[in-house]
Amino acid sequence: MSTTAPKRPAPPPPSPLHLLRSHSSPLSALALSDDNERVYSADASGKVVVTSTRSLRALASWIAHTDSILGVEEWDNFIVTHGRDNKLHVWQRVEETPFSARIGSSAGLPNLPTPTLCYSMDVNALNFCRFSLVILSDGTVGNGKSKALIALPNLIDSSTADVWSLPSNDRVHAAIGQETNNPILSANPSGRNTSGIIMSMHLYYYVHNGPSTSSSNKYRNLRLLTAYENGSVVLREYTRTEKEASVEGEGWDILWKSKLHNESIMAMKVSRANDFAVTVSADHIMGRYDLAIDGPPPEEHGIAFRTKHPGNGSIAIRDDGKVCAAGGWDGKIRLYSTKSFKPLGTLKYHKLACQCVEFARACEEGPKVHKGGGLAVDDNESDDEDMTLQEKIERTRWLIAGSKDNRVSIWSLISFEK
Repeated sequence: MSTTAPKRPAPPPPSPLHLLRSHSSPLSALALSDDNERVYSADASGKVVVTSTRSLRALASWIAHTDSILGVEEWDNFIVTHGRDNKLHVWQRVEETPFSARIGSSAGLPNLPTPTLCYSMDVNALNFCRFSLVILSDGTVGNGKSKALIALPNLIDSSTADVWSLPSNDRVHAAIGQETNNPILSANPSGRNTSGIIMSMHLYYYVHNGPSTSSSNKYRNLRLLTAYENGSVVLREYTRTEKEASVEGEGWDILWKSKLHNESIMAMKVSRANDFAVTVSADHIMGRYDLAIDGPPPEEHGIAFRTKHPGNGSIAIRDDGKVCAAGGWDGKIRLYSTKSFKPLGTLKYHKLACQCVEFARACEEGPKVHKGGGLAVDDNESDDEDMTLQEKIERTRWLIAGSKDNRVSIWSLISFEK
């Protein structure tokens, strides 16, 4: 007689915690506010919807562009939108009242407020490449308005990038990536980047350590990470500290190049700490690149991880940098460890391509933990009358996805800690 214990049945597959049906066109971009209070969703018709994460009701809904939206992001009291109509708009964010946050209203109702358009820029949207925004916390302009830098594809050459200053709309750096030293009789005398058009980019400041460990000897340089049509990734740094502006890519030194993909890179995401990046493509490879370089770069700048699932169009990294989510053309969302790229699970709901994924932001102050390992949650510790601390912690575990099926799915994930 066999004494083998019967196998436990497999747990049921997870289901979305919530579904948002505010769109009638395929989703093309997603973002969350830093306080996890608002979800920004945008679609192929140019529509943007701002949804309260408390009530799951729309706070604002409007046609921001006349074509598909490439990117949307909250910036202080503004909303930045970038469309295929070759326009970038900066809107005044609609401030929700406590009543609207609790009650809300349907996204389809005509009485939802429309944000006020502050200013616009003409841009080149041929690339399907969204903007990259860097907020300058130490720089403000008149009337308390914040200052930022924004990277976009060059107005003429889609294989190079420009950096603009907001809200002045001044171009600070032009044609980053242009090869300026090619001889006239070379195979590429025009200086055009042979990697193809830019598919994704990330602008950030990198803090270098000086000769001393003193913080006063630290300095920072502007860096631009670009992913290209030919499957390559290039990291550049602006080294001409004596000049704030540049043209024709002058002063932008290449730190390294890496080519891990055989197909065009469809999406790239950089960790919250700017210490590594992950790329996905039509092929079955996920690339991981080390950005924490201060000194001679290593010979290998990226590592290719071969998965069993080709065809990924979106990627997101959790704030702690330990978990990433890849949105597939088959509609599935696959979770991986960013260290080993070991699969952590698959989320199945969407029947069409998952075109955008985003993790919620982490708590500014982590939850208290008992010595026994359990969460020490006191509802009275929350300074918010409408939400307990436990509810805020739960919201930091959210993963949000947008699909071609016009729906936004919200998932609540486990911590994945051992």
